[in-house]
Order: sequence, then structure tokens, then C-alpha cells
Amino acid sequence: MKVYLDNAATTPIAKEVITEITPYLLDHFGNPSSTHSFGRKTKNAIEITRRKIADLINAENSEIIFTSGGTEADNMAIRSSVHDLGVKRIITTKLEHHAVGHTAEELKEKHQIEIIYLETDKNGQINLNELESLLKKTTKTLVSLMHANNEIGTLLPIQKVAEMCDKDHVLFHSDTVQTMGHYPFDTKKIKIDFLTCAAHKFHGPKGCGFLYQNKHIQTSPLITGGSQERNSRGGTENLYGIVGLGKAMELAYTHLEEHQNHIQSLKSYMMKSLIEIDSKITFNGDTNPNKSLYTVLNVCFPMDACNSMLLFSLDIHGIAASGGSACSSGSNKGSHVLAELPKQENCQSVRFSFSRYTTKEEIDFTLSKIRSIIKNE
Repeated sequence: MKVYLDNAATTPIAKEVITEITPYLLDHFGNPSSTHSFGRKTKNAIEITRRKIADLINAENSEIIFTSGGTEADNMAIRSSVHDLGVKRIITTKLEHHAVGHTAEELKEKHQIEIIYLETDKNGQINLNELESLLKKTTKTLVSLMHANNEIGTLLPIQKVAEMCDKDHVLFHSDTVQTMGHYPFDTKKIKIDFLTCAAHKFHGPKGCGFLYQNKHIQTSPLITGGSQERNSRGGTENLYGIVGLGKAMELAYTHLEEHQNHIQSLKSYMMKSLIEIDSKITFNGDTNPNKSLYTVLNVCFPMDACNSMLLFSLDIHGIAASGGSACSSGSNKGSHVLAELPKQENCQSVRFSFSRYTTKEEIDFTLSKIRSIIKNE
């Protein structure tokens, strides 16, 4: 049996998405910038998708900029804030995805931008009082905080933070790559300047996403050389990626509550079962369903019950999980997120992440293999 529990890294593409994309791979190949019928056909498909996505998050068409994914979208938001919008200070945490953390550090070095890292507690939650105090200073500021941590699943109280950032001198960017398609968003009800998306996190194609940029903000393109995306991003559009993104997002939101309940029940069941296997097993990040991403479970296995080869052993049994962010694969460095949490000696952490296609049978199979590894059965 093969079990895929690394959905926070990427998800399998939905069959309905493949069906939607296929005509644009086989028949509708015109360059969207061309004025003939072939180009008009594909340009129309892109604009229909833009409207679909805008409607799903209650945004304007002009506020959706298609990108190559979440990393590019994060870069666009942060770099544009400094280059075009006068930001001199970035408030963030050390738990952010490297698309945010590394970008902020580069801007600090090259443009003398002040970076302030908020304190985080043992579960990765920020200190709201600290943020409120920092925002009293009228320096032009970008607050960049991810909605849900991709490694430990801790959720940001995004509505509360948005309200705190509703000041003339503050911009608010949230990396929503792990939550877009998994939670509802209404950009008319939440005061936010930038949101990000990657299609492959909710059963869409890799290499496509979008940046939501509030229409009141005017920025220069990060990529120049063409007038695509209303002069916001040069380059021929990823036609089939965009079409697939739109279909994947439509599917995600059509049965959202059903998906949430199904996945949360599997996560809760796995947590309960793991503790029954070994009472010393604990969990990294917040596990309260109201404060935790329902698709992610980061488990701390005691080293005296297993060994550092646990991930390898799971892989041998056909079970895919992760020791950290997939974006850091190939690196010898450990998780920068776990490094910021209280030290847990003699512990090996494994991230299991679920999708709407995950079944209880797969969880039971995984639990049986974990039990055999821990108990040496």
C-alpha cells in the first residue's frame, strides 16, 4: 500500500482539473497577447478564470495577478512594498517561509530596511500586545505574517491582525499559501493589502498561483519585458496553469465545509491513536482546531522509542511524510521553524499532512507501521 501524507508540500492534481486543462494543451494554444481568434480564445479563458477567482475571495478582477506560485507572489508583495510604497520597516517572525524571511533579510542588507521579529510562544503564536505597541510608531511599515505555518500548522488570528494594521502607515501582507482553498476569504471584510496563493496546495497544477493586491496600491512589475497582467507582470501567461488553478479553487470552495470536517476528523483520530501507541509522543505547534491548520500535524517522537531513521523507515513502508518544509529539501540544515520552538531533547519531528483524498484506511495503515517501528514488532 502506498500512502501520501505530505500534502503540505504538494497535493495530487484533481482529475477534474486535468480534464479542464486538457483542451488548452491540445487545441487552444494561441498566445493570449495575439489579436487573432486563437489568441482571443485563450485570453478570454484567462479573464474568465480571473473573474472566477476574484468572486471566490470577493475581490476585484484587477486585484488578481497571476504568478508562478506562492514564492513569487510573496516576493512581489514584499519587494514592491519597499521599492514602490516607501516601506522602511518590516515586522515579521522567524517562523515565516523562506520566501518571506530570506527576501526581508536581503532587503535589510541592500536597502537598510529595519526588520523586527515578533516574539512567538511555545506553539508559534505571536504576541499581539507586542505588535500593537510596535504599530504605534508611525514609520512606514509592512507587517508580513503567514496565515498558517507550513511546518507546525499554527494559525494566525488574521482578522484581528488585519484590524490592528488598519493604519495609514501600515501595510499588511499574509502568506496564505497553506490556507487559500482551505479557508474562506472575503477581501471586502478583511482589511489586507496582499494575499498569496499556490495552486498545487489544493490539487491544482504546479508552477501557478496568484497575488491578491488591493486596488488602492500601485506598484511596478517585478518582472519586466511585457505588458501582461495589466502591466503588473511581464511574460507570456501560464495558460493551462491558470485554467487549472481556477478549476482547483472552484472545487475546493464548492465543498469546503465537507472537506474541512473530513480532514479534521482524520487529524484528530491520528493524534489520539498516536498517544495510545506511546504516551510520550507530543505535537509541535498549536493543536486546538480553532488555532491550527487542519491539514497539518507535526509529531514529536521520543528518540528512545524510535530513531533518526524514522522517515526513511516510513518511506520503506510506502508512506510519504516530511521532516520539514519541502522547499528546504536537499539542505543539511534542520527546520528553522522547529529551531525557534522550545528545545525538545531526544525528539524526532515528522510532519504528516492530509488532503480531501486522504482516507481512514491510509491513516490506520500508517499507524500500524509506526507502531511496528516503535515497538520493534
